[in-house]
Order: sequence, then structure tokens, then C-alpha cells
Amino acid sequence: MKTAPRLRFGPAVRIPSLFVGLVVIAIGIVALLESGLGLSPWDVLHQGIARHTPLTIGTASVVVGLVVLVAAWALGQPPGWGTVANAVVIGLAVDALLAVDAIAELDLEALPVRIALVLVGVALFGIGTALYVGGGLGAGPRDSMMLMLSRRSGVRIAIVRFSMEAVVVAIGFALGGTVGIGTLVFVVLIGPSVEGSFWLLTRLGLAEPRAPEIAIEPVAAETARAETA
Repeated sequence: MKTAPRLRFGPAVRIPSLFVGLVVIAIGIVALLESGLGLSPWDVLHQGIARHTPLTIGTASVVVGLVVLVAAWALGQPPGWGTVANAVVIGLAVDALLAVDAIAELDLEALPVRIALVLVGVALFGIGTALYVGGGLGAGPRDSMMLMLSRRSGVRIAIVRFSMEAVVVAIGFALGGTVGIGTLVFVVLIGPSVEGSFWLLTRLGLAEPRAPEIAIEPVAAETARAETA
């Protein structure tokens, strides 16, 4: 699969799908963080930045997201308002979740529980990505870059995602971010998790494939389509 499918339903379903997807991703990120077995690649970068600035991991995520958004736009992937929501909501949700004591104490659980947190985190990340990208309201900054690179190169989404995560984790590690077995698991499995979640939505009849040349439209195009429907 080289392009993301679109949910078959209208804005009344797509907009909630966007925000539910973002929250699911935030939960997946926190699961990985609290596993204590290694951060996801982007969070390795965010933590590395946080080590050298007054920013929290969540705030660093917002800053990096906005920078990647601009870069993807320059490559030809116009952002929708969902793209901006992704850059902001996930980081804020991560900080909010980490402020809950019960969640912050998950890293004290037994090793089998923490291993499960890694696997659950990767699965949730893939599911959340499919939910918000499928809404067609604008992929998040990182996924906008992923989808644009896949379309331009003709390379499968899973391979492009793997390559991006590998580069990001190297930079984050150089900045002092924490890398562990959980990081390796994420790098290896996130591509199949995202692509598999796209496939599942299509298989269940909740989404339909779109042509490779069709980009995810900005909100203006989405609004115009809704008005003419």
C-alpha cells in the first residue's frame, strides 16, 4: 500500500475520527515512555531536545511538529487544519497524561507488563495514525512527510516510515535521548502497524482506497467537497 485510504463517511465522522486518532497516538506514546525499555524514535528526538532546552517532551513534540509541517508543505504536501491539530494536540495530551500519578508509576511494573506496554504502544500508534489520516482532514506533520516521500519515490509506506524513524532516532540519540529495545521494536514494527491499520480500515469497509496521485487536501478543499455533497 502506497497511499492512505479515506473514511467513507462525512465530516460528522471524520472530524471526531481525527481527534480520537490523535488521543490514541498520545496514549501509545505514553505507553512506550512508561515501559522504560526505550522511547519511540521521535520521542528520542523530543527528549534529546528537552535535555538541552527548558521544553518538556510534549512541548518539544509541538515545536518539532511545526517545523516538519513547514518542510512537508515546501515539498508539496499542503497542510489541513488536522495537520496543525496533530502538531499541537498530541504533545499537549502526552504532557497531560504524564501528569497523572497512576500513569507515571507504570514504569515500576514488572518486566512482562512493561514489554506489553511496548507492543500496545506500537499497535495504538498505528491505529491512531489510520484513524486521523483516514479522515482526510490533513495528515500530521510527520505523516505528511511520510506520505509525500512515498508518493514521490514510489516506495511503500512501511519502508519510508522505517527509514524516517531510523534517521530520527540517530539524531535523537546524539542529543542524549534514551534508546533501548523498545526503540528497536518501534522502528521495526511501526511501518507494518501503520500499513496494517490502513488495510484493516479498508477491509472492514470503513474506508476506500484513493489514487496514488491524490494528496490529502487542506481543509479548504474538504469544506468545498462537503458543501457540494
